[in-house]
Amino acid sequence: MSAYLLNRSLGLNSPRVLERVETAHLLHALQPTDVQFHGDSRDVSPETGIQLDSLAHASGVNAITIDKFEGRYLLSGGADSSISIWDLETSFSTTDASYVPLSSVHRTPKEHKFGITQLCFYPFDSLAFLSSSYDHTVKIYSSETLSASASFDLDCVVYTLALSSIASHLLVACATQHPAVRLVDLRSGASTHSLAGHSGAVLSVSWSPIHEHILASGSIDGTVRFWDIRRSVGEIGVLDMEDSVGILGHNGFGTGARHRDRGRAHAGAVNGVAWTDNGYHLITAGHDERIRVWDTNSGANTLVSFGPIVRNSHLSSLIPLLAPSGLALSEKDVLFYPNGHEILMYELFEGNLLKRLKRPNSAETITNRMPIAGKRNTKSRVTALAWRPHNVEFYSAHSDGSIGAWMPRTSEEALLDEEEDHELNGDQDEEESRKRKREALEDIYRDLTKQKVTFGSKI
Repeated sequence: MSAYLLNRSLGLNSPRVLERVETAHLLHALQPTDVQFHGDSRDVSPETGIQLDSLAHASGVNAITIDKFEGRYLLSGGADSSISIWDLETSFSTTDASYVPLSSVHRTPKEHKFGITQLCFYPFDSLAFLSSSYDHTVKIYSSETLSASASFDLDCVVYTLALSSIASHLLVACATQHPAVRLVDLRSGASTHSLAGHSGAVLSVSWSPIHEHILASGSIDGTVRFWDIRRSVGEIGVLDMEDSVGILGHNGFGTGARHRDRGRAHAGAVNGVAWTDNGYHLITAGHDERIRVWDTNSGANTLVSFGPIVRNSHLSSLIPLLAPSGLALSEKDVLFYPNGHEILMYELFEGNLLKRLKRPNSAETITNRMPIAGKRNTKSRVTALAWRPHNVEFYSAHSDGSIGAWMPRTSEEALLDEEEDHELNGDQDEEESRKRKREALEDIYRDLTKQKVTFGSKI
C-alpha cells in the first residue's frame, strides 16, 4: 500500500488506481459480523408457543434483495410466506447490534399462501417490489405499506423472476415449473407470451445488463438458452459445455454464425444463471456440482475450474453473487457461491479459491436452546446472497431463519480492536498481576519462617 501511496504522491498513478487497490483489499477482508436480524413477536412456534423473534423468519429465509438506489433497504422472504423489510442504516446501541423489521406481512387470504421463492425491487423505483411464491403467483407490493397492489397467477410453481435494470419494456421473466419461460407485462397486467424450447422446468432466468431484449434461462434439462424477445422465434442459441471455441456469432447473438439448437451446459439441472456487470460473461451453476463461465460474445465455455468442493443439489435457485467489478483489480473479479453451510469466495476467471467463509455458531446456539418440539434446522444452509450497493458488504439468507451480514475486517482493524481491549481491561489485568505477585511473596515468606521438621534414622 505504501508503494501505491508514494506513486500517487509523485503523480505516477491516478486516484482511481489507489481506490481500486484499497477496495480490493477490503473485498478480500470480508468476514462474518455479530449483526443479527430479529423478527417481530408474531413469529411463534406452533408446537410449543415459544417466541422465535431471535430469528428473521421462523421457518427459514428463502430470498433476500437490497434496493439499488440507496443500498439501504433489505427485503427478506420466508419459507412461511412472510415478507419483511429492514433498514440497514439503523444505528445500534453499544451493547446490541440487532436489526428489527420496519414492517412485515404474514399469511392472509390476500398474501402469498406458501413460501417465498424470489424478491425483486422495481427497476426504476424502490417504492415497489415483486415477489414470487410456491403458490403459483407473482405479486406487486408497495415498499412503504407492504400491501399487494396486483397479483398474477401463472398456474404453476414460480422458482425465480427477473426484471431488467436497463429496459423500458417492463417485462418480468418468470422461471416456472412449466418448460417455457413466462413473460408478464407490468403495463398491461397480463402474461404476454411464453418462450418455448426447454424440455423441463425452468429454474433460473436473468436479463442481459447491456441488451434490454436479451434473456438467459437455465432448466432442469441441463440446458442454458439465450432469447431475443423481439423475435417471433425467440431462441437465439444454446450453450454447450463441450464447446470451448463458440459458434453463437461474432456479436454473441447469432449474427454471422450457424444456429445451434442442441447442447447441454451442465450434466444436471441448471438452477443458477448470472451475468457479469459488463455483459461479456455468463456464470451458470448446476446439479453436476460445477460452476461454469461462458463468453457471451462467442458462447464458448472458458473452461474455468472451481475445484471439487462445489455442492448443489436443491431444485430451488442457487444464484452465484458477483462483487461489483469496480471493486476488484483489473481482470480479478470475485465470485461468491452459496455452498451448503458456507460461502466460497473465488477468483472468477482463474477459479482460484480465495476464502471459505463460515459464520460463527451463534445461530446454532440459539436453535439448540429450544425444546425438541420446536427445534429448527441447525445446518443453516445458505439459500441466497445479496450485495449492498455503494458499500463493500453483502448479506446471506439461511434455512435456519437467520440473515448473515458480511463486512470487511482488516488486520489493521483487528490490531486496533486488540489495543482497545487491552486499554479497557488494562487495570483489571494489572490488579490480577499484582495479586499473583503478592501470593507468590507470601508463599516464599511462609516457607522461610516456618520451622521445618525432618525425620531421619539413628545409626
